[in-house]
Amino acid sequence: MAEYDYDVLVIGAGPGGYVAAIRAAQLGLKTACAELRETLGGTCLNVGCIPSKALLHASELFEEASHGAFAKFGIEVEGAKLNLEQMHAEKKKAVGELTGGIEYLFKKNKVTWLKGKASFTDASTVTVGEQTVTARDIVIATGSSVTPLPGVEIDQKVVVDSTGALALPKVPEHLVVIGGGVIGLELGSVWRRLGARVTVVEYLDQILPGFDGEVRKESAKLFKKQGFELKTGTKVTGVTVEGETATVSLEPANGGAAETLTADAVLVAIGRKPNTDDLNLEAAGVKLNNRGQVEIDHDFATNVDGVWAIGDVAPGLMLAHKAEDEGVAVAENIAGQTGIVNHDVIPSVVYTMPEIAGVGLSEEAAKEKGEIKVGKFPFMANSRAKTNRDTDGFVKVIADAKTDRVLGVWIVSSLAGTMIAQAAQAMEFGATSEDIAYTCHAHPTHSEALKEAAMAVRGKPIHV
Repeated sequence: MAEYDYDVLVIGAGPGGYVAAIRAAQLGLKTACAELRETLGGTCLNVGCIPSKALLHASELFEEASHGAFAKFGIEVEGAKLNLEQMHAEKKKAVGELTGGIEYLFKKNKVTWLKGKASFTDASTVTVGEQTVTARDIVIATGSSVTPLPGVEIDQKVVVDSTGALALPKVPEHLVVIGGGVIGLELGSVWRRLGARVTVVEYLDQILPGFDGEVRKESAKLFKKQGFELKTGTKVTGVTVEGETATVSLEPANGGAAETLTADAVLVAIGRKPNTDDLNLEAAGVKLNNRGQVEIDHDFATNVDGVWAIGDVAPGLMLAHKAEDEGVAVAENIAGQTGIVNHDVIPSVVYTMPEIAGVGLSEEAAKEKGEIKVGKFPFMANSRAKTNRDTDGFVKVIADAKTDRVLGVWIVSSLAGTMIAQAAQAMEFGATSEDIAYTCHAHPTHSEALKEAAMAVRGKPIHV
């Protein structure tokens, strides 16, 4: 029987990769994790989820303090000033604490961190930096990177990607965001709150592709109310830079008169692509699908025995929590246990204000599958939201008309990201709208709106 350096080698230390490595080690497998970055945590912790949420929180506090939001509650604040350098420093501190925490967890669980770029030599051999290691099972968890816009050069000064947008040294006067998805709207929100004029350019006719149609419309209305300029149904044909100024050329997606926008910062946020280019997958015989993702089966196994793939590099939603769940599941499968992820019940959240969250099917997708019932409840009628003057948004519950089983839940609210967890858990257990409607919710809380929306599926809400 062949001897290997490791039982399991994980390539990539993002959310899926580091979780897979820790879980494999917990299951008694000799485990290593190869990572090119100087710190662990991948895109999410270093230049994605965590730093963006730090800036979203800080910018929200600044906007509340500087725009009189506290006054109606009897709190008078005058002379609030922006210290962007300190805001970036606090963001960096949070990132360091969390990436350092993963390094601690590696040591605690005896996971070996192999530092360097990894590439396959064959199906069980990988070169990491200047060393070569073998493993019985190899997990590809290399994540994703920014999708480039053809013809547009990112210089990380005037034209930036999401990484550059997290580190702008000054507040832009005018920020043009190319892409009306989650990343563009979140980072656009940060800089709008700090004083920038923000224009979002989206090729499709609505922002937030893939979300429920009614939620997309409500979100657009709220963003416009906040001061965003949304140019939907519009494509970018070019970006030119002179000095510190960019000229963005636009035209209607369906054809029409061209126009230009002038900005001192342009954020390209049109999506992400799987990181497979430098892995030398051909040497291992691993196949990709037509979207450039590593093809896997239900158990996360590739076409090559002993090679697995999870997270953004594999098919499915590009979300950190999806990758983490897959990391646990793939480690358990490697160890001979049964690791399962229900990809039909993975919540998505946009961390703007209000937050926008959904799990399961949109109303449009549910209708394609059969007859449905829909219940809605506005936060305007929720007592806690009313008391907090936090009434934007609604809860929407979509259920099968015959079985009453919940097919999807969508929430627009300041607490949507937290509230969606209850909906996901209910759906995981096959809950009906009646199950949610007759579950006692603490009063007064925002979550009572979910109960009322579930009651509305049967036409019996109390407070509206």
